[in-house]
Amino acid sequence: MTDTSDTRPAEGAARTPRQSRLHRLMRYLPLIAPVLLWAVPCGVLLYTGQHWPAPVTAVGTVLFALGLIGMPLAMVRGHGRRQQDRAAIVGDTLLGTSWVLFTWSVLLGVLLRLALTLAGVGDSQDRARIVTWAVLGVTAVLLAWGYAEARRVPRVRRLDVRLPRLGAGLDGTRVVLITDTHYGPLDRARWSARVCETVNTLEADLVCHTGDIADGTAERRRAQAAPLGTVRATRARVYVTGNHEYYSEAQGWVDLMDELGWEPLRNRHLLLERGGDTLVVAGVDDVTAESSGLAGHRAHLAGALAGADPGLPVLLLAHQPKFVDRAAAEGIDLQLSGHTHGGQIWPFHHLVRLDQPALAGLSRHGTRTLLYTSRGTGFWGPPFRVFAPSEITLLVLRSGHLPTSP
Repeated sequence: MTDTSDTRPAEGAARTPRQSRLHRLMRYLPLIAPVLLWAVPCGVLLYTGQHWPAPVTAVGTVLFALGLIGMPLAMVRGHGRRQQDRAAIVGDTLLGTSWVLFTWSVLLGVLLRLALTLAGVGDSQDRARIVTWAVLGVTAVLLAWGYAEARRVPRVRRLDVRLPRLGAGLDGTRVVLITDTHYGPLDRARWSARVCETVNTLEADLVCHTGDIADGTAERRRAQAAPLGTVRATRARVYVTGNHEYYSEAQGWVDLMDELGWEPLRNRHLLLERGGDTLVVAGVDDVTAESSGLAGHRAHLAGALAGADPGLPVLLLAHQPKFVDRAAAEGIDLQLSGHTHGGQIWPFHHLVRLDQPALAGLSRHGTRTLLYTSRGTGFWGPPFRVFAPSEITLLVLRSGHLPTSP
């Protein structure tokens, strides 16, 4: 094993114009988003020709106003200095609810109303009220389904990944990927145990966790993370930090994972050998690590590969897909990432793609590098997953050097 966590990084990440524009937008998003998320549905459902009785309009308006005021207040109390779990649950639930309500208010408020008009259905008031009930019905169904999707044990996604440089002795190596478990305000200790039981049925050679273990410190979320100590692998269990660790005392999570028997790959690598062939398994800290101010924490790919034979294939763990640009420049064979959640609540994936080169699944970058992006095992914040199912991933590595039949 090569430990290079004290080596200064040689590579830098220059901001692209696209990222700069996104960062400028993000500055104003906390101010603009709550107003849009609550005001647009309020207008569409109550004030676009429905002519509801005055008490209905008044009560509806008050409810939307309470949502607009209550959501940011709960988010601040839940995720700010106070870290009140009950407030976080309320704020996160309101955020997810408002996003779904906003999305379908816009879509059905335009498309359904247009379809009803073209079909000559009723007068303008009838059409407005049909839109209102349709939006409320679709929102209720999607939230109920999305909650069930978020809380269930993820389905296992299986795929073969051919790596041309992988030796024949390593053909069939089974790699299980979990990521973005996000243990948090909702106690998911039982869910965590069931996830680990599912992982253990897959008979993995290597189990990887690519970060965002939890929202909260290791001390606070220990009970939910503890089942990770029961995960089995024939060769190794490896872990890298995600951006959320750096909101919650990252070193505490590194220490806890080490205590639970996982190998924190903090800009280091280990060697997986079988049948006379070798695979380099490397990991880097999340790209946000250096700005966290924690000593020794940074994403340093050159350090992670220091001492490794450049002729050997490399499997790299990096939390964010956008690290693949650096991985491709170094000729990495396969990068495993999470972070995107597949968008988590449709159509949020369009915003994710502004910041990341891949949303989910297997993609090629450069001439050699493959990237697998998981949709995540848990969920962040709002306890909903809509058209973005969670996953436990089983990747079976296939060699490019298998003997041909005579």
